Amino acid sequence: MTLAETELAREARQILRDRFGLDEFRSGQAAVIERLLAGKNVAAVFPTGGGKSLCYQLPSQMLSGTTVVVSPLIALMKDQCDALAARGIRAARLDSSLTEQEFRDAMRGIRDGSIRLLYVAPERFFNERFLASVGSLDVSLFAIDEAHCISQWGHNFRPDYLKLAELAGTLNADRILALTATATPAVLEDIRKAFAIERDDAIRTPFHRSNLHLKSTVVTAADHYETLRQRIESRPRGATLVYVSKQKTAETIAEQLSDDGIPATAYHAGMDAETRATIQQDFLASGDGIIVATIAFGMGIDKANIRYVYHYNPPKSLEAYAQEIGRAGRDGERSICELLLLPEDRVVLENFTYGDTPSRHSVGRMIDFCHGQPDEFFISHYKLSFETDIRILVVRTLLTYLELDGYLQATSPRYDSYKIHPLVTSRAILNNFDGERREFLAGLLGQLTKARKWFSLNTVTAAKALGQDRQRIVKAIDFMAAQNWIEVNVSDLVHGYRWKRRLEHPKVIADQYFEKVVGREQSEVSRLEDVFAIASAASCQSRLLAEHFGETMDAACGACSHCLGEGPHTIPAITHREIGDGVRTALAEVCRQYPDHFATARQRARFLCGLSSPQMIRSRLSRHASFGVCEQIPFADVLRQVERISPEL
Repeated sequence: MTLAETELAREARQILRDRFGLDEFRSGQAAVIERLLAGKNVAAVFPTGGGKSLCYQLPSQMLSGTTVVVSPLIALMKDQCDALAARGIRAARLDSSLTEQEFRDAMRGIRDGSIRLLYVAPERFFNERFLASVGSLDVSLFAIDEAHCISQWGHNFRPDYLKLAELAGTLNADRILALTATATPAVLEDIRKAFAIERDDAIRTPFHRSNLHLKSTVVTAADHYETLRQRIESRPRGATLVYVSKQKTAETIAEQLSDDGIPATAYHAGMDAETRATIQQDFLASGDGIIVATIAFGMGIDKANIRYVYHYNPPKSLEAYAQEIGRAGRDGERSICELLLLPEDRVVLENFTYGDTPSRHSVGRMIDFCHGQPDEFFISHYKLSFETDIRILVVRTLLTYLELDGYLQATSPRYDSYKIHPLVTSRAILNNFDGERREFLAGLLGQLTKARKWFSLNTVTAAKALGQDRQRIVKAIDFMAAQNWIEVNVSDLVHGYRWKRRLEHPKVIADQYFEKVVGREQSEVSRLEDVFAIASAASCQSRLLAEHFGETMDAACGACSHCLGEGPHTIPAITHREIGDGVRTALAEVCRQYPDHFATARQRARFLCGLSSPQMIRSRLSRHASFGVCEQIPFADVLRQVERISPEL
């Protein structure tokens, strides 16, 4: 029986009209909602702008419990909450931008049932206060946005996402919905396995959109900006996005366009939240505004009439490319998406990829550190990152490998430091209780240590002193905060682990994991090769892009650069360059000053290519005059040349 034939279908369509102001479901939406209402786990692979959010927003109004949506996009959460509020649907979001009062108000609405749709940033699930709060919720639907982040084959792997399947079990979620716009067949298979989704319950809608006309042009450094300016001036005015890879480039290009009489605004993550919000709102309201932005712009931005998307610098993968061009032409009207390819940009993008790969020495230090821990232990990811000189995302990835391989099991994270500011007296709090609960809270309040404004609380010490489970301490703090009796500030997040089986050969494991991160490095470099292959326009560009995502087009698009006879383009190879004597001298000097930071050739090559590491940042080496002097030389070339230089320099 299909959704169109059921009583639930009639109710769903009524809600679609009355609450969302829509007459019909888009392609794939009805199939997804039908399966969810039948209690099935579902995957939805819709192109950017394909209407994924309705697939959980509408069921949230029909299911009895809470719909929890995990999304890494704070801007999306805020925009969707605001849009739902305008329709009379209450939704709450929990992310790092909320104040303590906003957090308390959200949790109160969820508990009393007035809020049935909850957006949560992934990091919240490592917040023991949050876990204590949602542990008793009736979770009818657990939705995971950007679900491709769970796959190591995906373009944006986030190790925390691998734990969401386990979390869904902890929350006793009745059904799961995994959503993404950019899943290759291999990534979709990973998503299905992680969330126990049957093959027939993976709904994929057509990827190709005929109104998007893909273009590419190979440029030189001398005519790069001029080509962009001419394109904007020669085409009819319309809302325009210009994507660049660096914050400085965004500011420079926006300024140049404005100076040339083409008003443009820069946007990047280095701006404060208020400025970014203002720029977004101005662009949404404009018919022909121009934004020059890094990838920080666009996630969750729903503007139907974007006519042009220019890539001034190439995206790092076809997945990123698909997401970015997918923001154009959501109204179905013709839109142009043009890549202005400067071949030298490949060096910068490839070097970004190499920046995440630690040395074998650093991986070994991390494995040895974990190997030396007791059967159960807590560690700070940030401290471990600094101690081993491995970027934080890679630290989390390596720890996840230890979990997936059956060595470690993650336990509940906790905050080592709690600071509490009373808003009422202890007597006023205790007057609400009697018996054992009053005695317990009196003992807990007695564990507070006074400072100027805030009281400090060591929850581990308090639990031992009171003979109570630490979780009860945390729940009591959260309850008092929810009643507006206290204000809470937490810090020093540490993650708990227990050994399931010990490492017998730590050095062998370190070798294996180093090979894994190097392999992922090569995978990321190959993704860039795919982008350059599309840009060369040697065949129909729309067909190549569709095939990457597992879709077969019956005919060429007829509108891309290749189909219009503008390709194929010749992309010149990067000229090999040698490191000069001046660079060698500067490197020798910095190695003498900071010998501990340059123990390996990879560390030295990273410094020369401007690829920072935790210890470089802490030592301010990223501000050194020689930092990044070789950023225009491929990392592999720099590494090869540095390896020929004596370690003693």
